[in-house]
Amino acid sequence: MAIVLTIIHVIVCFFLVVVVLLQSGKAADLAGAFGGMGSQTAFGPRGSATVLSKATTLAAAVFMLTSLTLAIMATRGASSSGSVLEKQKAPVKTAPAQTAPVPPGKAPSVTVTPEGGAPTTVPLQMPTPVQPPAGQQQPAQKK
Repeated sequence: MAIVLTIIHVIVCFFLVVVVLLQSGKAADLAGAFGGMGSQTAFGPRGSATVLSKATTLAAAVFMLTSLTLAIMATRGASSSGSVLEKQKAPVKTAPAQTAPVPPGKAPSVTVTPEGGAPTTVPLQMPTPVQPPAGQQQPAQKK
């Protein structure tokens, strides 16, 4: 059923594009070429509906009905599986950061435990402070 509706919907889309492009605009007379409304009233002439305007109305109605039907069918067939955030994997758990000062000579490390795995200790590389060359002053620290 959905395949048949989709095929009808695509055919109506192409038909609607062609019918709209075949119609002439409101200012299709000689005065419209120069930017004026000419002898037309404020909203253009109100003549009888042509075959193209009737076909446009019919195609637009069929387009709306098929769009609405396909949307309803898509939402009924979808399972409400919750939020996208609920499907996201849990982050890797790490041990809390060390708060005690590291004794000199021992490199600081962090213990990482992946899900279902064994804990692994990873050494951290700490940046070494850079001493300014002799004769230069250190910049004052902001308080």
